[in-house]
Amino acid sequence: MPDGRQSETALLIARGARRHLRQLGFATITELILPDGRRADIVALAGDGTIHIVEIKSSVADFRSDTKWPDYRVHCDHLSFAVTQDMPLDIMPQDAGLIVADAYGAAVLRDAPSHRMSGATRRAVLLRFAHAAADRLHLQEDPESGLLS
Repeated sequence: MPDGRQSETALLIARGARRHLRQLGFATITELILPDGRRADIVALAGDGTIHIVEIKSSVADFRSDTKWPDYRVHCDHLSFAVTQDMPLDIMPQDAGLIVADAYGAAVLRDAPSHRMSGATRRAVLLRFAHAAADRLHLQEDPESGLLS
């Protein structure tokens, strides 16, 4: 859920990446607070319970200034980056998936390697995903409810 910290480019990347993930059968949520307090750009949940985190990088400066992305691995089974077609792809980590996106869709250039997370972490992330999704739906239907997510 955009909170005003995302650039216009990041929002467009998120839109295209989420459209692509939806076509692949994933349910997605943006800006999910993980159990360690970090906030993931996109968390995608597959039908089999597999969890993917997609970190959006809107520019070279955005990528180079981010040192927190390796910490996301413990909270997912697959980690990918989503970037624009203008991003120099050779700077992106080889041990993560790579998605090129625009406002209308995306293409996976490199599949994310699998690194299964622990059962306790999976449960914690799934519960956060479910609660955030339910709270956001509730806020759409009842904006005056005062829920925060």
